[in-house]
Amino acid sequence: MIKTALALLTFLLPLAGHAAAEDVVTYHNGQTRHGDYKMPGLTITAAATMRLDRGFKPALSGAIFAQPLFWNPKGGPASLVVATENNFVYSLNPVTGAVRWQTRLAAPAPLKELGCGDINPEGVTGTPVIDPKTGTLYLDATTYSRGTVSHLMYALSLSTGGVISGWPLDVQSALTAKGASFQSKYQGERSALLLFGDRLYAVYGGRAGDCGNYHGTVVEVDPARHKLTADWQTRGAQGGIWSQGGIASEGKFLYITTGNTDTQTYGDGESIIALKPGLARPRTNLRFYAPSNWLEMDLADADLGGTEAIPVNVATGQGGTVPRVIAFAKNGNAYLVNRADMGGIGGSADIVAVSSTRIITAPAVYSTPGGDMVAFSNIAMVGCNAKNGIMMLSLAPSGNSPVSVAWCASYSGNASPIITTTDGVSNPIVWVYGAAGDNQLHGFNALNGDVVFNGGGVDLAGTEHFGTILAAAGRLYIAGTGTVYAFRYTPG
Repeated sequence: MIKTALALLTFLLPLAGHAAAEDVVTYHNGQTRHGDYKMPGLTITAAATMRLDRGFKPALSGAIFAQPLFWNPKGGPASLVVATENNFVYSLNPVTGAVRWQTRLAAPAPLKELGCGDINPEGVTGTPVIDPKTGTLYLDATTYSRGTVSHLMYALSLSTGGVISGWPLDVQSALTAKGASFQSKYQGERSALLLFGDRLYAVYGGRAGDCGNYHGTVVEVDPARHKLTADWQTRGAQGGIWSQGGIASEGKFLYITTGNTDTQTYGDGESIIALKPGLARPRTNLRFYAPSNWLEMDLADADLGGTEAIPVNVATGQGGTVPRVIAFAKNGNAYLVNRADMGGIGGSADIVAVSSTRIITAPAVYSTPGGDMVAFSNIAMVGCNAKNGIMMLSLAPSGNSPVSVAWCASYSGNASPIITTTDGVSNPIVWVYGAAGDNQLHGFNALNGDVVFNGGGVDLAGTEHFGTILAAAGRLYIAGTGTVYAFRYTPG
């Protein structure tokens, strides 16, 4: 490992006007993966003042698929935490972009050493997670050494960037010791890690191209003992878990989605599955759902695992809520399932065709006392004048159409949206950028889809598909190849 400490003095600059900025320690700002952020001062009007901070120009090594994180411990200093495909991890001054420390992990895996894929080299792809109690960063890195591809799970000190004693954990070795089949060469790790209770969770799928013998896999790790304590795998081959959020929780269960399997009998593919700590396989239909046409979806590579399964509590309008979970598939459907009784194979669900092509970017949720709304990005939306852009769905607690289209808006790209409000409800704005498209930052009024910001003439070169925005410290941060862009606004 090589660790370099730089620019300590410049890092001590305060977050002007944002000294009490909230931590963002996990993907989409929470275990539910809702992608909602409180940004005081970022009103609908203030959105028009959004502009690139041209003084924020960190020079980093490698492409960045993982969402940056924000850590603001008591006593400071605050830091922007970024991990790259070259297996570099950085702590940056969130105001200036200066590097506080950088740590290089084991070498990443070249694409030629993997059975298939579309990332070269492959290092840290899934978003890390921070334990705010200990100031520790956990991540999974794909590595290559002496002809061997490995998934190494690291723990780093956020104070120094140093690898904590007892780490990294070799995931393949730990699973093999428990009798599970796992080959790092064929298992991809695109999804965010999750801390739930006192355990760390990571999920695995395959790589682009579905090569080799892999299974959708969940691992549970006890960080205090540096030990893998439980695992779960799809019974059928493949069935990858590969959405950006990977695993979500409402505080009781761990929700995953799985992709296509290579089997003629149901083997946990094309499913929404609720697990508990300990990862015991669900024994009743209450805790999993698969469409009745799961085999047809398998054969068409129409993964239900295109997005993570997001728990929502749909307001009844009478002070109560109905527990649901929503996921989107590569067949263009949205699936809204009852969390209390998921129904098993062919169980009851509201299935709505919202796109004529695949949905593979993470959604964001705007929750209000009056109801929930879910935004997602797509290139072929159904029932909209805008074919390429953002769709906002409204969720109802019951009725013939619990899922309905609220609005659509145009933009060109393939990234995952977030939603900001000033206080949790007011001034809701959907933000997304045109990764692999127009390379522009876009903002839309979450209530009606009106454009509130349209790029500002800034070309976000080098942004990667599936990416998402971090909202923190009065800024919007967007990761690109070798850098991070920071946008500021004039509080309204």
